Amino acid sequence: MVIGMKEQTMDRRAAVAKLLAARNGALVVTGLGSPSYDVHAAGDSLGNFYLWGAMGGAALTGLGLAQAQPDKRVMVITGDGEMLMALGAIATIAVASPRNLDIIVLDNQQYGETGMQASHTARGIELDKIAAAAGFSDTGELRSLEEVEVLTERLDQRAQGPRLFVLKINAENLPRSLPPRDAVFIKNRFRAHLGYATC
Repeated sequence: MVIGMKEQTMDRRAAVAKLLAARNGALVVTGLGSPSYDVHAAGDSLGNFYLWGAMGGAALTGLGLAQAQPDKRVMVITGDGEMLMALGAIATIAVASPRNLDIIVLDNQQYGETGMQASHTARGIELDKIAAAAGFSDTGELRSLEEVEVLTERLDQRAQGPRLFVLKINAENLPRSLPPRDAVFIKNRFRAHLGYATC
């Protein structure tokens, strides 16, 4: 994948919209905060599972879902702060080696929910390289919407194992697009979408 200038970043909402426009039925788990707002801004879906809390839990929630639904593709859309908080999830996912799990990290190099403090990715930590070293089957860093367009085609192809891609996005706080906040409602509609009884 051709990477542009190191300083280049992209519009987060446009990138997420491109990913979701090509989801082809993929189940989507969102990290708390801005990734949830971005996914909701692209259009609410019964196949979206929004996490309002549990920082660090998105990738492992995605793993559990991928294992429970092996015939469905699962896409986790989360932020750099959350992935840094749950760095061990990368090792666990690599060992489990699901072939239907894709993790998209929206990396603005900031902790956007707590005041835009610089995260470790602003200091040289490269999450895609950590995932590659752990044994993910496909990883990369993207800095343009054109690269995201190519990525959507790549994600549509069968994987040999888990995949992780870092999207370098603009560091900005956008207006919030709030998904439902009722956790029981989100759980029940997601279960119903998968054909299970609700409770």
